[in-house]
Amino acid sequence: MSAAPVRILEGPAFDGLDAATFFRLVAQDCQPVVLRGLCRQWPASAAARQGWEELAAYLLAFDAGRTGQAFIGPPAIAGRYDYGDGPDGFNFERQSLTLAQTLERIDRAAREPEAPSVYMGSLPADDYAPGFAAANALDILPAMAAPRLWLGNASRVACHYDTYDNLACVVAGRRRFTLFPPQAIADLYVGPIDHTLAGQPTSLAASAAPGDPRYPRFPAAAAEARVVELEAGDALYLPKLWWHQVEALEPRNLLVNYWWDGFAAGPDAPYTTMMLAMIAIAERPWAERQAWRAFFDHYVFRPDGHPLAHLPAERHGLLGPLANGAYGRIRATIMRMLRGG
Repeated sequence: MSAAPVRILEGPAFDGLDAATFFRLVAQDCQPVVLRGLCRQWPASAAARQGWEELAAYLLAFDAGRTGQAFIGPPAIAGRYDYGDGPDGFNFERQSLTLAQTLERIDRAAREPEAPSVYMGSLPADDYAPGFAAANALDILPAMAAPRLWLGNASRVACHYDTYDNLACVVAGRRRFTLFPPQAIADLYVGPIDHTLAGQPTSLAASAAPGDPRYPRFPAAAAEARVVELEAGDALYLPKLWWHQVEALEPRNLLVNYWWDGFAAGPDAPYTTMMLAMIAIAERPWAERQAWRAFFDHYVFRPDGHPLAHLPAERHGLLGPLANGAYGRIRATIMRMLRGG
């Protein structure tokens, strides 16, 4: 049984698309959606259509001169940045480069096959290219969603997830995304959470050769994979926790992405909750873990609806709507518990 295709929106679907409509039509279902041509009208996209030299000149007009961390890969890895035999356990080196240096080295590697490949990602545009965000704006995202720049040669970034919602906009080159749903995590053979390429754990199986005997359950995840290819000007909405392997398919590439939490009630992150649950629950006896699972299902995941649906709303107390004051009361209760009060 193959995975359902990724939904595609284009053309007339963008007419009158604002933040509220984007939330309703795209984000609310928590499923990936391709938005064809969403950023095609950006000045950056227009510069990219004129060639890398024009795009580089456009970006350098915003350059703040700051250095950032770049991955430098030997030709032998063909842009496949991953774990390896290097001194820090990876198959690439890390170097501090300016935006200007990065653009020049990307161009050089594209022209000279023996040159090391370059990948520089997650650069906050407001810090490295102030003014870029205002010149290349999207009105469909909340104000806290600020753009980040991802530049490099042809590459494959190991399959990982984000803890934020993600809108990835291809400006130059083409991108291939291989997507796995969050429920595939057990079949992806995830690596360490504290020794990572760039902050997030990665799937070891997705990067391995087909049929690797170390990962016998991976075919079940592969059956759920969804592959989408984006041309310059296209965008992909990725809900948080969706696994994605990202391939830049051209010798020179630029992607702009936005991260935000479209469903947050406050500053507390679900990932923090999971980490706390790991130390509080993960090594208790199996039978007790099953008991806590039942309580988490009842109070948190709520497959059968609100846990106090049998009582009038005015008697829900701490289980009332978060927006109506329950958030602050629950948070204060948690802080007292953590302090031992």
